[in-house]
Amino acid sequence: MRRTVVVLLAGLLLLVLSSQAALAGNPHFVTATATRTDNTLTAAFKEADLGHEPQVHVVLSATALRINPGGKHPKAVNKESVNAAGDFPVQNGKAEGSLSVTASFQPECSPPMTVAFTDVKLTDETSGITANIPGTF
Repeated sequence: MRRTVVVLLAGLLLLVLSSQAALAGNPHFVTATATRTDNTLTAAFKEADLGHEPQVHVVLSATALRINPGGKHPKAVNKESVNAAGDFPVQNGKAEGSLSVTASFQPECSPPMTVAFTDVKLTDETSGITANIPGTF
């Protein structure tokens, strides 16, 4: 009798733990893309398997660079870190949205100089996941 109770309790414990894991989901970015228009970088994303979170807090971060007409990378003073953040609602375990950042150099970056963005990443601080978006924009 005692052995049966122990087996039943162990089974119940296993059931409770597995249901908790199912509720938590397996958060991941389905898509994460970036585009640049002039001095503004826009990153769009879609996340899935977010469980029962009411919303997610997503941060866009990147490095803005001044590029000279010869396509040369700038020195350290011609770089700036940029970021933006927002809260996005979760519906049916999914969230999607976009964030934008604008680089503002002093003095202003005007032709023939251009702005490029590197080290672009989206971080969902709610679930602790990051999507690195490779390339220069």
